Amino acid sequence: MATEDKSTLFQFPCSYPLKVMGRNTVEFYSAVSAIVEKHVAAGNGITYASRTSSGEKYLAITATFAAESEVQLYALYKELNEHDLVLMTL
Repeated sequence: MATEDKSTLFQFPCSYPLKVMGRNTVEFYSAVSAIVEKHVAAGNGITYASRTSSGEKYLAITATFAAESEVQLYALYKELNEHDLVLMTL
């Protein structure tokens, strides 16, 4: 009987939606896109969608891309979470 490796929840490569939240500023959007594009290869088709909060004080950016590995995702989350303009990532 073969055992399944359950050490990861994803089978890579896979389409991965990453949501990042921060204050609704041009600097925030620029910082997020620069970090994502640093970690995701140009050919992996990054798409961005954004939504402001009801009071337009906050912005949620969803970057969807072809994730290659857990190492890539860990590095991406780490850099985003360390940035001063990022309030939360999902």
